[in-house]
Amino acid sequence: MTSPGPQRFPWNLDWNLLRTFMVVVEKRGISKAADVLGLKQPTVSAALKRLEATVGKTLIIRKPNEFSVTRAGQVLYTQSATIFGAVSQLPELMDVAGDTLRGHIAISTTSHVMSDHFDAFLNRFAATHPKITYGFQVLESHDVETMIAQNRASLGICLLSRIPDRLTAEVLYKEYFGLYCGPRHRLFNTDHIGTEDLADEPFVAFQTEAEGGPLEAISHLRARMGMSSNWRGVSSNLTEIRRMIMAGIGIGALPVHVAARDVAAGSLHQLPPLDGLPEVSIYIITNPDRRLSEAEHSFLHELRQSLAETNLSERTYGTD
Repeated sequence: MTSPGPQRFPWNLDWNLLRTFMVVVEKRGISKAADVLGLKQPTVSAALKRLEATVGKTLIIRKPNEFSVTRAGQVLYTQSATIFGAVSQLPELMDVAGDTLRGHIAISTTSHVMSDHFDAFLNRFAATHPKITYGFQVLESHDVETMIAQNRASLGICLLSRIPDRLTAEVLYKEYFGLYCGPRHRLFNTDHIGTEDLADEPFVAFQTEAEGGPLEAISHLRARMGMSSNWRGVSSNLTEIRRMIMAGIGIGALPVHVAARDVAAGSLHQLPPLDGLPEVSIYIITNPDRRLSEAEHSFLHELRQSLAETNLSERTYGTD
């Protein structure tokens, strides 16, 4: 393949092909991309071939039982996602008519965000700006980070194992994780539970509990209690972790303040230890390169002001 000259490239490019390519990469295949785009598979396959001919590079390696994006394809995907993010902002940037603040706040968030302070802020902001709309997309934490890095959301709320390069991260709140069992577990109605009672107990885990992940401290807690090193269930979603715990598949960790209602209702039982629990930070992440709409600017400004006025100790849950 021969590459087109850089000056002619944007004029020769069919920009619709970039959208098709981006969906193919995100869905990891032609057939799934065709379903999302409402097109037939041969049409999507032909579009991909046209794009490869235009850029003069192989973008995706397609073989039976194999789908991989080449280095050139990864570069093009990253840039296409950035373009998509910029274009998606245009309606908000152009919606400047009148004195009433209008616009849309797109929030990418992990599944287990529960903060009275954040909810109270949302209530105040929504009441003050009734013409602003909101969209919440629930993703795994690393996908939230990707969405913000690619400029495809106003802000993200997630766990972080490290502060990402080129993004801004601020602590929204802190929480503590405890160990729990459900009503079908043998320890549910046991009052005095020792370390020996937890030895070799199977567990259910968040995917981010792996070494180097933002919830790695939970795996250290299980090891400290002598629990089994073999998981029986895994999920990135708190609701599904809770379901598996209640079903008796295994012991699992949940944020103490999130589980408190189920404990009070008799649906969960907290297991030792009751102190020295892992502390985890939930972050707000933003992209400093994003050109904020008026609505986004107001939302982030007022949110940061609210955080500054509330001591972090007041935004630390599960200490009671």
